Amino acid sequence: MKRTLPAAIANLLVIALVIVIFSGAFSGAAESAGEVSGRFDGVLEENTTLRILENDTAIKQGYFDALLTAFNAQYAAQGITAVDANMDSYLDLEQDGPYGYGPDVIYQANDQVMKYTDGNHILPLPVEQLDCYAQTAQTAWDAYTIGDGQYYGVPVNVQAPVLYYRKDLLPANWETDWDDDSNGTPDMLEDWGAMYRFSQQIKTESGGTKFGYMKSLYDTYFASGYLFSYGAYVFGPNNDTSDVGFAAGNAEIGAGVIRQLAGVMNEGCIDDTITVDCYSRLASGEYFATMTTPDLYTMFIRELQLVYTAEGLSEEDALAKAAENLGTATVPALPENGDLSDETSPLIPCKAMGGINGYAISSYTKAPDACLAFIDFATSFEMLLTRNEMLGIVPARSDAANSVGGLTGMVNQILGEGNLVIMPSSRALQQVWTPMETLLSDIAKDPFRPESEIKYPDLPSLKAGLEKADQQIYDAIWTLS
Repeated sequence: MKRTLPAAIANLLVIALVIVIFSGAFSGAAESAGEVSGRFDGVLEENTTLRILENDTAIKQGYFDALLTAFNAQYAAQGITAVDANMDSYLDLEQDGPYGYGPDVIYQANDQVMKYTDGNHILPLPVEQLDCYAQTAQTAWDAYTIGDGQYYGVPVNVQAPVLYYRKDLLPANWETDWDDDSNGTPDMLEDWGAMYRFSQQIKTESGGTKFGYMKSLYDTYFASGYLFSYGAYVFGPNNDTSDVGFAAGNAEIGAGVIRQLAGVMNEGCIDDTITVDCYSRLASGEYFATMTTPDLYTMFIRELQLVYTAEGLSEEDALAKAAENLGTATVPALPENGDLSDETSPLIPCKAMGGINGYAISSYTKAPDACLAFIDFATSFEMLLTRNEMLGIVPARSDAANSVGGLTGMVNQILGEGNLVIMPSSRALQQVWTPMETLLSDIAKDPFRPESEIKYPDLPSLKAGLEKADQQIYDAIWTLS
């Protein structure tokens, strides 16, 4: 049946009314699309519910529940309740926020948070009011500003690649055969060349059923460090996105390192297979080592504990044995010439891409001061220590970082030496991942191709591949968008 115009208009009005009522049910809804609330007057909005979007690992490991319980007890008298937003961690606030679908508080990496400054989807914050303000290094705060004198996020923890390995899988003769400088540290933990040779040995002796170092090499976040070590960068000075630099300097040498490492792995290195399997594979002894971030320490411990309880140990003894056998180390150094088989090359530091994870407040919240109170509570000294204990994170607060050792000291060492390249807080960073992941996956595939089909046989071909990716990134930023 054909609708008459008045009937169609009436139906549209009803639909519009339903949308308005529905969107108003969310605490993060704006009164109209694009309307924001940015006023912090120090008066808590009582009897309100805050929807918090947290890290998936924090949820799985129980930390988020502990945080919510503690905060809600602290603010029970004011009727302020924080709850799990129960949304995908990659929610697009820009698209969903104006329509009322979104959290009040967001926890994400700095590059994810800061893309929302375009369009004013997150609020500039009075960070000087927070207890963590004076305790947090300026380098961490810098990740949350766009140079306008405002800060749009509050640093929680520093992310940097860390090597995880099985201490009990070190060769019995490592002190005589794998410690050339006699410093008490196995060579494969200090030198990518030694790790490469050790991995070759494991793969050969096991007939390809066990491996040394294993990592998904397509992952730009982790693999780009090899490029940075030989002169590459993401964007030019002051985040100049017209200058894309993954091919800069002698970056092709770093690309060659990636290609060599792929040769001692299996084809899981060309996609996310190893990323997904690394916890269980390291626990089973199939992998000797892998690389990921500090906040995933407990994931390895849990998998190791499961292996040991299956062998008959009690939960407590299994946990103790897991902690004893799981080792961590800073990222090994690289041979200056990029040849992992050359034991005579001088070593240079291996740089790494890092990030600062933190909290931000949605512009569409109706309770900005209550949100700020939540962030103040969540970044307190006590809660960051709890977060460290439960997740293994490296606190951005210096007082919290100084009170714990282990991974925290390692990451601070990398940061202090200038070998941690913080992800640019720029929307343009989103255009980096696909071209680079495509290239890195292609490079990692080379060792598994027939000789006649190899795409990157030498440094010039690797250079050309990097230059092509740079152009693709530039086009995505400046032309295609």
